[in-house]
Amino acid sequence: MANKNLFKSIAGKLKPKAGARNEEGAPAYAFTPKHALAQYAATGCLNSTFYTTAEAQLAKVIELCDKVEPEFIARTAVYARERGFMKDMPALLCAVLSVKDRALLARIFPRVIDNSKMLRVFVQMIRSGQAGRKSLGTAPKRMVREWFDARSDEQVFTASAGQSPSVADIIKMTHPKPRSADRAALYAYLIGRAHDAAVLPEVVRKFEAFKAGNRAEFPAVPFQMLTALELGAADWIGIALGASWQTTRMNLNAFARHGVFDRPGVAQVIAARLRDPKAIARARVFPYQLMAAYSTTDERVPAIVRNALQDAMEIAVQNVPALFGENPGKVYVCPDVSGSMSSPVTGIRKGATSKVRCIDVAALVAAAIMRRNPDADVLPFECDVVKVKLNPRDSVMTNARKLAAVGGGGTNCSAPLALLNKRKAKGDLVVFVSDNQSWVDARGGRGTATLREWNLFRKRNPNARLVCIDAQPYGTTQAAECDDVLNIGGFSDHVFEVISEFAAGRLGADHWVGLIDSEEI
Repeated sequence: MANKNLFKSIAGKLKPKAGARNEEGAPAYAFTPKHALAQYAATGCLNSTFYTTAEAQLAKVIELCDKVEPEFIARTAVYARERGFMKDMPALLCAVLSVKDRALLARIFPRVIDNSKMLRVFVQMIRSGQAGRKSLGTAPKRMVREWFDARSDEQVFTASAGQSPSVADIIKMTHPKPRSADRAALYAYLIGRAHDAAVLPEVVRKFEAFKAGNRAEFPAVPFQMLTALELGAADWIGIALGASWQTTRMNLNAFARHGVFDRPGVAQVIAARLRDPKAIARARVFPYQLMAAYSTTDERVPAIVRNALQDAMEIAVQNVPALFGENPGKVYVCPDVSGSMSSPVTGIRKGATSKVRCIDVAALVAAAIMRRNPDADVLPFECDVVKVKLNPRDSVMTNARKLAAVGGGGTNCSAPLALLNKRKAKGDLVVFVSDNQSWVDARGGRGTATLREWNLFRKRNPNARLVCIDAQPYGTTQAAECDDVLNIGGFSDHVFEVISEFAAGRLGADHWVGLIDSEEI
């Protein structure tokens, strides 16, 4: 008979070995290269975070791209841009494909590099040499020329705002061929060469007239092109009345400083724009961006406008599903409010660091789920579960701010599950929003404390499912992916769609990675 101490029976499901270490040096599970790349693409912004630097994040993405096939890189780029609404990471993946598979890049280029900002970022990344080449080369130049050819004269001109590189720089690099006298004049105008002003597009002529002092009509050009000029209060009012939804959201304080809201009726127009459901959908706004706008508006912005941001938030989270449809299930939401979650959600960037922290996003996700699932229990945690009194009938913004106000302490991802097990709680779905860098509960044993507590919970609730939403990309998790555990990252409402499908048991065996792998390219 073999040694009974060595080979004693194990009750319940065998826990996988936690063979990795997280950023705190505690036991964790490493993602596969595909999953890790998806996580970086959906949450990474190539800036320094609480645990890592921008340089290390870039190096990790390049390393992961070397470990997966080019088709998955292409699918991830499309997914991160079209469903995750990310910017820098999809552009970086395109830059990597310019070396690995130019034919694949050609297939996804129009879908990922879909506006002038994405174009400028793509060219900037190529020229940096970080992706493996220092110049655009023949195939990428052709794709850039096709990008210009696919746009009207007006679109090319309005795309010309922005620098480093500017659209004019890109025109000089790639030499797009004008197909008309108007386009030839426009290209010459943009790069500062002699041109026939009479055949310039109408929008250019209106802009030049505006610059010369003719303020009777405001040209339909980007906000930055107008605000670079000397403007009076009447000019600012005209700009505000014609601004896009995103421009409006981002410049409420500037409008207030320049007297825009002093004119009767303007605040009402701005408020109506901000709460317009179609405009919100077109803007592809992240709910956390609305939280940032609401939190940073000063007292000079009228109450009707600030309240419109709250209305916009309620509209923006309407896509959060009632997770069990007409068949109510018990949901627990566990936002991480520990010290590391104080990191800016888009990372630290000199002169442009977001005021929105990971803890704000975690709180917002919890509040949004509770808004659509009023019977959900919210269990914020740090070293232990923190008591916060929330009312599901309060606005999403109100509850999110209550949760975000309790941050600090170490990370203990197993604490909410331990509390539920102590209560012998019943439940169908547990959702974590965290950076997953748990260390307070680190101890010996085969698996992590989180997975040990989850297995106990699931033994009592055999159909229950666990979702771990990553707030920042670090490549590890506290709960290994399996049939009842989903690890996912991102800030768009698509995350909620995936969670809903997972809760209903409609995802394939590969869960989130399987969705990306099935992306049509």
